[in-house]
Amino acid sequence: MSRLLVVQNHRGGGPGRFGDWLVADGVSLDVVRAYAGEPLPRRTEHDGVLVLGGGYLPDDDARAPWLAPTRALVAGAVERGDPVFGICLGGQLLARVAGGTVRGEHGEPEFGSTPLTLRGEAGADPLLAGLPERVTAVEHHVDAVTALPPGATWLASSERCPYQAFRVGERAWGVQFHPEAGADRVGGWDADRLRARGFDPSELLRRAELDEPAAEAVWREVARRFAAVVRAGAAGHESRGARAVSS
Repeated sequence: MSRLLVVQNHRGGGPGRFGDWLVADGVSLDVVRAYAGEPLPRRTEHDGVLVLGGGYLPDDDARAPWLAPTRALVAGAVERGDPVFGICLGGQLLARVAGGTVRGEHGEPEFGSTPLTLRGEAGADPLLAGLPERVTAVEHHVDAVTALPPGATWLASSERCPYQAFRVGERAWGVQFHPEAGADRVGGWDADRLRARGFDPSELLRRAELDEPAAEAVWREVARRFAAVVRAGAAGHESRGARAVSS
């Protein structure tokens, strides 16, 4: 079974349904709860890396000292061409590692189910090709990518945040939204914090529940495709290893 290293950055931010879908499609998850002090490997022998969200900037090493080794892992994976998927903070970290820029408290915050527009470049993307041009996903961020890495492929945008999805090279994706989160996650958010940001918690939940069926189908398909990328990479590793042994 293909193995994916998963970096969890806060207690409530596990891989959720995205992780369940990956497992159903033949990818095992090794979750490192970095926020709780679990150590990250210096170099991963996994077939890919998944970095989850969290309330930090990607270089917030003083508050989250595990981010430095996470950046090193992602940089190594990108250099080797291993599959990478970064969600929210994870997507920002990928952008930062690859030469883009990220700013804290930038622009207008996004919370709850949010309309996204796939760009024309998504039509040739291994994960997004053929999906509806307009989709929704759960958002929960105040920080944002403000410049993509040089050479990155810009895949999706929203009204408030242009860089919602991008790809670095052939097999590393970053997204600002949360494909692992459904409407139930929205219902568990801090209502006072949402109101302080100008959002109505009840309306956010209602909107997320209405959007859930269509959104779940889209992100389930993306998980299936990413699992296929990870499995293909694992097969390539095995093939290269067999050739090395025979030579």
